[in-house]
Amino acid sequence: MKFRYAAAVVAASLLGPVIAGAAEAPQSIEDLWEIIQKQQAEIESLQQEIRAVREDAEETDEKIAVAEAQIEATGGFVESLAELPSSHSRTSIGGYGELHYNNIDAKNGDSDEIDFHRFVLYFNHEFSDRVKFFSEFELEHSLASSDGPGEVELEQAYVDIALGGNTSARTGLFLVPVGIINETHEPPTFYGVERNDVENIILPSTWWEAGAGLHGYFENGISWDLAMHSGLAMPTDGSSAFRVRSGRQKVAEALASDPAYTARLRYTGLPGLELAASYQYQSDPSQVAGDGLDSGQLFTAHANWQRGGFGLRALYGGWKFDGAAVEAAGADSQDGWYIEPSYRLTQNWGVYARYEDLDGARARDKFTQSEFGINYWLNEGVVLKMDYRNRDHELVDEQGRDFSAIDLGFGYAF
Repeated sequence: MKFRYAAAVVAASLLGPVIAGAAEAPQSIEDLWEIIQKQQAEIESLQQEIRAVREDAEETDEKIAVAEAQIEATGGFVESLAELPSSHSRTSIGGYGELHYNNIDAKNGDSDEIDFHRFVLYFNHEFSDRVKFFSEFELEHSLASSDGPGEVELEQAYVDIALGGNTSARTGLFLVPVGIINETHEPPTFYGVERNDVENIILPSTWWEAGAGLHGYFENGISWDLAMHSGLAMPTDGSSAFRVRSGRQKVAEALASDPAYTARLRYTGLPGLELAASYQYQSDPSQVAGDGLDSGQLFTAHANWQRGGFGLRALYGGWKFDGAAVEAAGADSQDGWYIEPSYRLTQNWGVYARYEDLDGARARDKFTQSEFGINYWLNEGVVLKMDYRNRDHELVDEQGRDFSAIDLGFGYAF
């Protein structure tokens, strides 16, 4: 419509001088030349107007096409076109993944394995400035089937509600506030192809539960967390008896007769320094009364320090269980610690060393391990890793499991 109007304007403008010229002929060649110059200037001006009108029309058509596509994608359930850009900008997608190659030389047999260990997607949405949703969806070991090694897991799905006064509440399925790796485990954020064993065996990362919690912070860098959530259901017999990691229920029709309570205090008041301690209590970590596993308490403490290129991580985690059966099995006390110095040589290169000491429930979970390696960050979101590990088991019967290994890895996060 705008283009037809512009064409009509041009036609009228061009014919106008001709008609006027017919009524009054020019008096000389100079007069005729002046008329031609005026007409040429008017023609060029009108051509610019036509181009501007055409560009406006094309831009309008593109906006209409985008809006129609958005309406179709939402099934037509949109109250107004003005809401679409705002709604979409409040939803974000992220994720991470990691590929591992392990070459293990053990006394009781060697192995070579390559595995896409984790593929994770985050879907987050801001309902408002006060109410926000967070989720984490994971596929482990590339294939999840009846005869495949992998699992499909929902590791986070909770709503965070700002209460004011530097305090917020959350409810849903969330990561338990313990340790370093459990809440921050994207591959570019840590050294080593495999996560440390203390935060795998003693703190069963990644560890998530369902419930409700409160979080708050002060301007001096102190923050706190309190949560009531579902707990462990640890086995009390078999090859995994009293093993903490085997007690994770992953909120899949989880037994919930005995909830758990977790508290954390953290300090980040100095640049590059994090100090934290957590405590958890569960009245029955097996969810079965009278089976000889009566209660469990967990205490963790860690330091994470980064100053210039130098970094240092240190963590301790320990469980204390009560009950006749767990005490008779010698599994009433389970703990471990590690220390990890590192140095960022350049923006892209970093080196580290780590020493771990574990005393878990099973004989195979009692060992020390030394490792060192190197990370190469292509950028802050993509990392290549290589390390060497050496593990020594405490008990003579398990020393066939002693091994050395070379690991290669690739990871990303966005």
